[in-house]
Amino acid sequence: MTAFSVLDLSSIVEGSNAGQALANSLDLARHAEALGYKRFWMAEHHGMAGIASAATAVALAYVAGGTATIRVGAGGIMLPNHSPLVIAEQFGTLNALHPGRIDLGLGRAPGSDMTVARALRRNLDTDPNQFPRDVVELQGYLAGDPQLGIMAVPGAGENVPLYILGSSLFGAQLAAILGLPYAFASHFAPGDLDEAIALYRRNFQPSAQLARPYVMAGFNIFAADTDEEAELLASSMQQAFVALRTGNPRQLPPPVPGYRDTLPPNAVAMLDHVLQASAIGSFDTVQRKVAAFLERTHADELIIACQMFDHEARKRSFSIAMDVHNALADTVAA
Repeated sequence: MTAFSVLDLSSIVEGSNAGQALANSLDLARHAEALGYKRFWMAEHHGMAGIASAATAVALAYVAGGTATIRVGAGGIMLPNHSPLVIAEQFGTLNALHPGRIDLGLGRAPGSDMTVARALRRNLDTDPNQFPRDVVELQGYLAGDPQLGIMAVPGAGENVPLYILGSSLFGAQLAAILGLPYAFASHFAPGDLDEAIALYRRNFQPSAQLARPYVMAGFNIFAADTDEEAELLASSMQQAFVALRTGNPRQLPPPVPGYRDTLPPNAVAMLDHVLQASAIGSFDTVQRKVAAFLERTHADELIIACQMFDHEARKRSFSIAMDVHNALADTVAA
């Protein structure tokens, strides 16, 4: 049965702050661990009023230190923002503290806009081949490759598993060539999902880390006791998406009844497109939509996003999602 995992943006809700957002992330990770989720990932974003996980390695240290068994990792680190050596040291340290529990997902976007990218001292003139070279360099540091002439301490020999994140054919091709797991950002950029998965599986080359293709797919689940309640809870994320796409990122707002009905047609069309990989509703609705997505993608793992204003409602959503997982597993077993 397809594994279920958690992707957390550590959302800062209106009227709250980053400290509370990170405390909620730890509480959610503990909840996910108790429910049986496979891993808990946090994402690197910068200059975003509603996201508290900018210092991703620091946030992951907090979450890993407060949990015991669930895998913890980055989904992902935007490698062009960083020196590969620094990332090897950061995640080598995490793995030294929490052996065998740390994942490192890697993306090539800046995690914000170009103004923020410049503030991060990112080289904006790099060619498209720089990201693959950085990934290979990072692999070398984590493996303790003496040819690099530099030892990452901590880092060398930790062999933290790497994952390539992407929303295009570029990442799929790179993951296939390097023989790494591939995580597609279908939870907000579903356009190339089918083609990217097919390309990755077709071109996959086995590696020391991975013998056969492994596909993770981002998927939004907003679950509640009724479809109506779930639709209401999902309106917070919908408001945040519209604000982001119109150049006005904000903290996660409270839900608004009938929010979609207030939007112009172009905004509704945008939401319908970006949220194709989503299930919003009761147990039965979510089960039906998850089953259809898995039938379409045959993903090895779903990494589930859920931005809700109310923390307890979000925990309840992840509980229902795991109930769906278990029901689907029972069906497969039968």
